[in-house]
Amino acid sequence: MFNLFKNNPTTSYTNVSAAEFKQLQEDKNALVLDVRTAGEVAGGKINGARNIDLMSSSFEKQLQGLDKSKTYLLYCRSGSRSAQAASTMTSMGFEKVYNLKGGISAWPYEQTR
Repeated sequence: MFNLFKNNPTTSYTNVSAAEFKQLQEDKNALVLDVRTAGEVAGGKINGARNIDLMSSSFEKQLQGLDKSKTYLLYCRSGSRSAQAASTMTSMGFEKVYNLKGGISAWPYEQTR
């Protein structure tokens, strides 16, 4: 079992492996956020993911509409943009934010189109 608490004192979110991310998805309070562009998402996404494009001018406004008490599982192509989005979310007061290490490129499980 992995530690659900922060694993790096220099970040305010937690980086997790694909297996840990998949396990976290089982939580009914967890929401998966794909922060890639719509074009990238069209090529496939993690089942149940909601797309909020980090590069969109309305990114932070879309985040403001989310429930801060939920658990958020973020990913992008490689893990870099989702780490940036996770940092933004925690600075806005979100407390349970997880970033998929390696992004969807590291996701060995089924995807939807």
